[in-house]
Amino acid sequence: MRVGPTLDRLLKEYPDDLRIVYKQHPLPMHSQAPIAAEAAIAARNQGQFFEMHEALLKNSRSLSKGKILEIAGQIGMDVDRLGKELDNRTHKAEVDKETREVVSLGATGTPASFINGRFLNGAQPYEAFKKLVDEELKKAKAGSS
Repeated sequence: MRVGPTLDRLLKEYPDDLRIVYKQHPLPMHSQAPIAAEAAIAARNQGQFFEMHEALLKNSRSLSKGKILEIAGQIGMDVDRLGKELDNRTHKAEVDKETREVVSLGATGTPASFINGRFLNGAQPYEAFKKLVDEELKKAKAGSS
């Protein structure tokens, strides 16, 4: 089960109260995860993060630099710019920083979600996310953190 549909549903239910932030955390067991993470950041910088994110997930079993560049072209990115950024490892430091950040918060795998700092491991069902969101909104409305 993927967490994407759950996050989409939460955003629709809480449009004024919820903000989702994606952080990169390429796992060592996935050999193409580092290049995919760098491509996701490059896509974000070109305003195409969600399109790239979805395409990377759909093609996760067959990723390569060539496939990533093909995807980039399909979603309207500047492919030459992306190719140079991937060759130069332009976004490696940012990927490493985001990975350190999520690991320091307790993430050992993906997906890992945090709702106001409260860890939710894996692709939990919608109800698990909703419960934490509702608890955190209740605390916020009561003026506590």
